[in-house]
Amino acid sequence: MHSTLRDLRAFFFWLAHLPGFKSHVAYADADYFNLSDKDVAVPRARREKRVPTLEQVNHVLSVMPATTALERRDRALIAFTALTAARVGALASFRLGHVDLAGGCVEQDARTVQTKFAKTFRTYFMDVGGDALGIVRDWIVELTRDHLWGPGDPLFPATVMGLNEKGSFTPTGLARTGWTTTGPIREIFKRAFARAGLPYFNPHSFRDMLVRHAMTLNLSPEAMRAWSQNLGHADVLTTFPSYGSIPAHRQGELIRSLGGAGATAASRDEIASIEGLLNRLKASGTSSLPGEGVAR
Repeated sequence: MHSTLRDLRAFFFWLAHLPGFKSHVAYADADYFNLSDKDVAVPRARREKRVPTLEQVNHVLSVMPATTALERRDRALIAFTALTAARVGALASFRLGHVDLAGGCVEQDARTVQTKFAKTFRTYFMDVGGDALGIVRDWIVELTRDHLWGPGDPLFPATVMGLNEKGSFTPTGLARTGWTTTGPIREIFKRAFARAGLPYFNPHSFRDMLVRHAMTLNLSPEAMRAWSQNLGHADVLTTFPSYGSIPAHRQGELIRSLGGAGATAASRDEIASIEGLLNRLKASGTSSLPGEGVAR
């Protein structure tokens, strides 16, 4: 209802300025299609996302076949997504020259990579355990050594289709071009998770996965900023509100562990760390914190 009425409102608002209609339809008439605040709150509510764990992704990689070049490409695609949390548009447009194996990073250059808002930034491979890094490394070596591909060739090439002995279309190998749409990437993820006996997690959910992993590492403010920058975010406050929501079961664990005799050593350490930060601020001459003295 919210989506349909929103489009109807936009249509009549547009209609109100056209010759032949503006004498009969007023801009204010479009407000007829507004839902009540209560009804709008329902579709806008933020609900818990379905996010894979590192263990699930590593399990998927471990059971994926790797007999043919196409199967190795598919496995490397998921491993690369786990290491970089790259968006699906970027995955479709990466070239071999964007990856620096020695430096352990990938250059997301907006001139040739489909990044969000045409941002250009560098992403270093994140430690996700398992064989992900080795899978990506072997794939790049295979493309350059066995297929003799160069820096301008796609990192994840499209599939060449041909006819089999029965006259039916079938995948026959790797194309020298990349995907023009993101649909094939999502299909690869669907097949891989189904093969592992797990529910489907889309490529974008890997960004949530890595942020949740970062939140368990007790990172310093500097390390948190680096993690955020690695995802292409200009501000760390973009990272955690968008991708750092805590699962409901973990929320319960944390709440139950706080306060009194139930406080864990970890929570006591966090409190001591915060107190230390406040003491350093006072020692540096900061008499008050932002918002201090303001009613909350």
